[in-house]
Amino acid sequence: MTSSAPAPQVAHLDADAFYVSIELGRRPELRGKPVVVSGSGPRAVVTTASYEARRYGVGSAMPASRARRLCPQAVFLAPDFTTYRDVSARMMKLVRATVERVEVVGLDEAYLDLEGLFSPRAAMRRLLAEIKSELGLTCSVGIGPNKLVAKVASDAEKPAGFVVLSREQACTRFAGHPPSLVPGIGPKTAARLAQMGYATLGQLASAPEALLAERFGPNLGRELSRRARFEHDGSVSSARKVVSESRERTFDTDIADPAEMRSVMREMALSLCASLERHRRRGRTIAIKVRLDDWTTVTRARTVAAATCDPDVVAAEALRLLAEYAPPRPVRLLGVRVAGLQCAPADGEPQLAAPGALEADQLALPV
Repeated sequence: MTSSAPAPQVAHLDADAFYVSIELGRRPELRGKPVVVSGSGPRAVVTTASYEARRYGVGSAMPASRARRLCPQAVFLAPDFTTYRDVSARMMKLVRATVERVEVVGLDEAYLDLEGLFSPRAAMRRLLAEIKSELGLTCSVGIGPNKLVAKVASDAEKPAGFVVLSREQACTRFAGHPPSLVPGIGPKTAARLAQMGYATLGQLASAPEALLAERFGPNLGRELSRRARFEHDGSVSSARKVVSESRERTFDTDIADPAEMRSVMREMALSLCASLERHRRRGRTIAIKVRLDDWTTVTRARTVAAATCDPDVVAAEALRLLAEYAPPRPVRLLGVRVAGLQCAPADGEPQLAAPGALEADQLALPV
């Protein structure tokens, strides 16, 4: 694409160690110490960790038991999501006071459309100062011509990073990094690429697109090639995209009794459908998730004829999928999900898709 117009500017703002930072604001005596926010059960996982704890190898989604072994001197705190959501709302209010179009993608991060700002970099620095002053939070920012460059740039120099890159600069700076650096290229895809001799983004960018299409299919092959060159077309959307809703349960003790699995699955399906009904949402794809005691994780899905939130329909399909899989080992986690959500019409209204329901996450990439 050739154009004399300036490249659109997108920022990705990400609060550094968000949950821990909030906890340190309430417990300043813990500053400088390794702090871990996690649940307390035997199957608890780390929600986030301070940078002091990360130096010991502690990371998000790690079993809390392993985190304790890696860093026994760490202070472990229970999460307080009510407070986290409140602080997030206050932070996003400050963001929206600076930038008109904001795409919130989590409690602690958002994409910002900087088009129209007189001095985008100065505006972002003022915003960071306001967030620090009002909420005591430090954020990292990446600015680039698209969401992909902005996201990778914001991660490049955490904490308190401020990185501005063109697409070409991103290609040069990260050429030696593994493909998994790029959002959407998961570990399985990265492993397959490494087996093909593409262990870095630079190597992947120079790979023949025809070969990638042959190995991964035409759509994924082309997308891998584009991601390696930091090409991305998705715009910043202020509409909140709700494409699916799920329920999951991790068991303190693995369960092996099929009757108990069915009971838990039905209970989650009923809870999920009650929530869908409250929000007037329906979906056609019903899926289950099963994690065995050896951490093998399996998903199964089926698409029904009409969008539904009928608990009998969702539970029946979930139980059928569970029976067809027939877990061969004890189970540590079960989940049920309804996807492809639509907004249910009021009486006499035409049915409309939920905002963004028919759009895939712009940075999602199947693996």
